[in-house]
Amino acid sequence: MGDKKISDEQLVEIIEAAIFVAGKPLSRIVLKETVLEEFNVSLIRIKQCLETLEAHYSTRGIQLVKVGSGFRFQASKNLSPWLSKLFQGKTPKYSRALLETLSLIAYRQPITRGEIEQVRGVAVSSHIIKTLLERGWVKGVGHKEVPGRPALYATTAAFLDYFSLASLENLPLLPEQQENKINQMLS
Repeated sequence: MGDKKISDEQLVEIIEAAIFVAGKPLSRIVLKETVLEEFNVSLIRIKQCLETLEAHYSTRGIQLVKVGSGFRFQASKNLSPWLSKLFQGKTPKYSRALLETLSLIAYRQPITRGEIEQVRGVAVSSHIIKTLLERGWVKGVGHKEVPGRPALYATTAAFLDYFSLASLENLPLLPEQQENKINQMLS
């Protein structure tokens, strides 16, 4: 920890610039241990500066957003009809099977491939699991203690970042009927 003092204004400027140029979300700890290492700054003070930035950008075209692995700047969602014109490339199309598999992992993690197949009623293609692993949206988190020791899958911080979620609690609620049906199939 550094011993230099820094004003609130300078601290906000450094944090703002660091998040802007980083190219990936930055957590408070990463900020403290990298760009702010020479300064005597607490995590609480960093949090206050982030709140200042969030308030400043709340009415702008760019917003400071907390996602799974930290904070990042992103365009305001209500501007997407105009900004999408900048990106004429094809957006990736994901199959229904891939999205169903990802949803089950997100809502029921950790979960095995067999449990996913039990709910979906069809086999999960190796290609789907491979795609989710390559995108970094899911990872193996261990093995279930049953015969065959199948791999357990869970989502990652990259999943949260991609879908602009701060945590899994920010996932939309499942309709109660679907929730009950899934619970029944997995029990």
